[in-house]
Amino acid sequence: MKRFVAALTATLLLWAQPAQAQSILRDAETETMFAEMSGPLITAAGLSPRDVKVVLINDDSINAFVAGGQTVYVHSGLLQAADNANEVQGVIAHELGHIADGHVVLSDRGTKPAMGMYLLSMVLGLAAMAAGSGEAGAGIMAAGQQAAMGNYLAFSRTQESTADASGAKYLREANVTGRGMLSFFKKLQQQEYRFGTANIDPFMQSHPLSGERVSALTADLQASPAWANKPDAALEERFRRVKAKLAGYVLPAPRTLQSYPPSDQSIYAHYARAYAYHKSGYPEKADAEADALVKARPDDPYFLEIKGQILLEAGRPVESLVPLREATEGSRNNPLIATTFGHALIATENKANYPEATKVLRTAVGRDDQNPFAWMQLGTVYELTGDTARAALATAERASMGGDMRTASASAQYALANIPANTPDWIRAQDIAMAAQNEMDDNPKQYKRRR
Repeated sequence: MKRFVAALTATLLLWAQPAQAQSILRDAETETMFAEMSGPLITAAGLSPRDVKVVLINDDSINAFVAGGQTVYVHSGLLQAADNANEVQGVIAHELGHIADGHVVLSDRGTKPAMGMYLLSMVLGLAAMAAGSGEAGAGIMAAGQQAAMGNYLAFSRTQESTADASGAKYLREANVTGRGMLSFFKKLQQQEYRFGTANIDPFMQSHPLSGERVSALTADLQASPAWANKPDAALEERFRRVKAKLAGYVLPAPRTLQSYPPSDQSIYAHYARAYAYHKSGYPEKADAEADALVKARPDDPYFLEIKGQILLEAGRPVESLVPLREATEGSRNNPLIATTFGHALIATENKANYPEATKVLRTAVGRDDQNPFAWMQLGTVYELTGDTARAALATAERASMGGDMRTASASAQYALANIPANTPDWIRAQDIAMAAQNEMDDNPKQYKRRR
């Protein structure tokens, strides 16, 4: 049974391993791009852009998935494989179909019947074995497992087709062309050709074959009034930049430099090389590429961000303050950029900078309380300024986020004892302490006392 359950899980991308088991990549410009490209689609799906998130996962496979809630996870490999932003929009539209249609919630409708078939075949097979028909019993169990798997995969393919149709609808209602959705499915179809379509059993797949999806969607997408619309030029520009910087960050440096050689003096190439050199430990080369970016667009907050980050991580925090301050202001206090700025202020080891660091970091966590690095930096500056109670509260926030309920509870209790009662910080410490204690009470074996 365990093998069967594992096989079911492996076949379905929709319920892939949650992002906690993978590395989430957070970048201010990338998240801005995702918000811009998904916002109209989210609204068309009847959802709220405030509630739905698109998150980037550091994984070179071409995949996207939802895993419960209202979060779409996109692999870095998918962005690298996409030729334009419109293709990514097509993928996001499909994943929003899963969310809006409640597919994760309805998954039991596929798993329960399949499990029932499997268990019945086990009972009949064991009965046959007990009666002395070992081969017949084994055959019954094998046939039952295959039938159960086929039943489940048929359910999965139906959901995928439904999500395709919903995605096409959202593109139409958002007035976004569906050309990207079709071209990306054709890209997947080419992959199937390389693997040999003749060797793929369509009835043992969790998704319809890409050729079938193209055939099913073409007429609907081409009939949409949005079909002839040109892609958003600003969004396409943003995508090319994000794709370049992502290549510099996630790909081996030699591969990045092959795609963006020094002879290429485009903005995208400078961006890719800045990240590649920075990651590879060549601060002078990285700084030169960042200078080229800032020279081309002096007010671009994301170019100023990478300039400041390179200086900061090269051990030059004082020099990093100007570009990082400008990046923070130019991005309207984007919390990710502001966190880097706050970190730089602390790294100067100048006590005169600590009050500004505290203000910047408090604002950052106020706008994005799911950034453990921001909480760590805020805790650091509190500790440096002697506010041990709020340093403990910041530690409690970070520990709670990471699932370390023992540390969260102890730190929150310390904060409660030392922060004035009934203030916002005291109330927050109380909430963390109660939530952590409840979690430990519900899982006594996991949190048994250490001796």
